[in-house]
Amino acid sequence: MNFEQARFNMVEQQVRTWEVLDERVLELLETTHREDFVPVRYRKMAFTDMAIPLDHGQNMMKPVVEGRLLQALELQADETVLEIGTGSGYQTVILAELGVEVYSIEIVPQLAEHTRKVLIAEGYDKVKVFTGDGYKGKPAPYDAIIVTCAPENIPQALIDQLRDGGRMILPVGPTLAQRLVILRKKGGKVLQEKDIAVTFVPMVQK
Repeated sequence: MNFEQARFNMVEQQVRTWEVLDERVLELLETTHREDFVPVRYRKMAFTDMAIPLDHGQNMMKPVVEGRLLQALELQADETVLEIGTGSGYQTVILAELGVEVYSIEIVPQLAEHTRKVLIAEGYDKVKVFTGDGYKGKPAPYDAIIVTCAPENIPQALIDQLRDGGRMILPVGPTLAQRLVILRKKGGKVLQEKDIAVTFVPMVQK
């Protein structure tokens, strides 16, 4: 299989057509080896318009959704980002390549440990991966928070951990009625807008 061509087709035929136009994001989706972050049995399906199953009941987002999330954050180099749901580490790597400082939380210990080793082996030793409860976040002020699992309501702890001027994107709602929500914190006020309908694994608590 020509993985380079498959990544190009994924970006041009799927991601770009969903109004993902940030060239930095598109370039990284095309050049980052997505196929290396999926279970071997699904490697040839890595570029399809579907969520890819991972171990421990988790999954990897559809490429178009990954693109929408990354674009919505409007990340600038040297910002600090909290990722809730490390998963395979694919999105974590793209965040790191965007030049931000990444803190990532994964609730499944085995998945966190596996992905931590993968990231170190790939040279992303500055990315900090923690095992923990995404509802609680990790105390610190962040410029952006990206959540890859769906709570029914936005956790207040995550809102509190945003800097003024910070952005958060996350799926919100029960399994059959989730939407992406883009949240911005400005002058002590919290502004929200709804984006596309999505289907994510539920956010669970310890």
